Amino acid sequence: MASINKATDPRRSILAVGSLAFDSIRTPAGKADRILGGSANYFSISASFFTNLKLVGIVGQDFPREHLDVLSKRGIDLEGLEIAKGETFHWVGEYGTDLNEAKTLSTCLNVFEHFNPKLPGNYVDSRYVFLGNIVPALQRSVYNQLKKPVLVALDSMNFWITGQRESLLETLKIVDLLTINEGEAYLLSEQSNILDAAKTIRKMGPKALIIKRGEYGALLFTDNGIFSAPALPLSTVKDPTGAGDTFAGGVMGYLAHEDAGEAIFKDDSILRRAVIYGSVMASFTVEDFGFTNLLRTTAKAAEERYQQFLKMTRF
Repeated sequence: MASINKATDPRRSILAVGSLAFDSIRTPAGKADRILGGSANYFSISASFFTNLKLVGIVGQDFPREHLDVLSKRGIDLEGLEIAKGETFHWVGEYGTDLNEAKTLSTCLNVFEHFNPKLPGNYVDSRYVFLGNIVPALQRSVYNQLKKPVLVALDSMNFWITGQRESLLETLKIVDLLTINEGEAYLLSEQSNILDAAKTIRKMGPKALIIKRGEYGALLFTDNGIFSAPALPLSTVKDPTGAGDTFAGGVMGYLAHEDAGEAIFKDDSILRRAVIYGSVMASFTVEDFGFTNLLRTTAKAAEERYQQFLKMTRF
């Protein structure tokens, strides 16, 4: 039976690259102004349930010291975090009754506009790597600074698929695992059927593909076939922002914890469990604004929710 006992072996730590931001969000459940967000934040906090991390990102001088302390206490190494002169990335968005789609009202990149990640010397040996949703050329730049990664996962978005398609396709050639949502999968593949989309995308480079489907769960595609994971039905959903990054953190966190390397592509049972753990972590995030609920979640609560998934899907 799977269980969460955090790995402390440095070889199982994850290098995570992405954004750290302030989010201002309005949903049918309420609103929150300038709360902490960003892909690297959500991913790292989620993955920290399973292993330690090395975080690469950029924030402004307005980023709260107390949050850096929260990250450090969770085993997240911040040597790769640049504190630059200026203000932190700020995103403003709202959700209507369809919580699967956010409407962006404002995006102020601020210091993130000049993000040019340089890995500290003790980061280049990282074996597990998550390239968060940033410029595809920067994702490749990070990869090229690494010595010999075992597993590289990547996330992207519509903006890069349409605006920097050729650069993204070049980046996909170095990726082992790609996580994108259903709309992005159709856009990237230029297909209208999800099976055709997955087949097309995997030919671009990724050994495994996870298509996130929001409240409808996720689909995993490997050489061994398709695995369909549900989302956990919840009575309270306040804010879906960051759910996808939290999901990716659970997936990569579990994969690094198990340290099976490329063997996960021959026998995908570990990958399948990782997808469930990703769904577990995401289910906590959406129950409150930002990662408030994720921070107060315990490993015991996460394991209990994993068991709920097992019970719900067993037949």
